[in-house]
Amino acid sequence: MPAHHSLLLPSDTADALAGTAFTHKPGKLEAEYQTGDFSGAVRLLDAVAQVAARLNHHPDVRLGYGRIAFELSSHDAGGVTERDVALALRIQALADAAGPPA
Repeated sequence: MPAHHSLLLPSDTADALAGTAFTHKPGKLEAEYQTGDFSGAVRLLDAVAQVAARLNHHPDVRLGYGRIAFELSSHDAGGVTERDVALALRIQALADAAGPPA
C-alpha cells in the first residue's frame, strides 16, 4: 500500500494539526469555521473546492449561515491519511487568509 494511504492515528497528526481548527476524530479530521455570514461561508467553500479539485481529494461539507464545517477522510483507505492532513492544512490556510468574521 502506498505511503499516502497509510492510516494515521491522532498521535501521528497532532503536531501537524496544532494551531489549526482541525481535530482528529475516529476515522476522520473535523473542523468548523465561523465566517460571519452565508456569503463568507460560500466564498471559503469555493476556495476549498478549487484546491480539492487540484488535489483530487474532496471533503464532506456542512454549510450554514455564518459557518462551514469540513470532514476529511480517505474512504479508499478507511480513515485518515497524509492526503487528509495535507488538505486540512490547505483549508486552514484559506480560512486564515479569509480573516476573522466581519
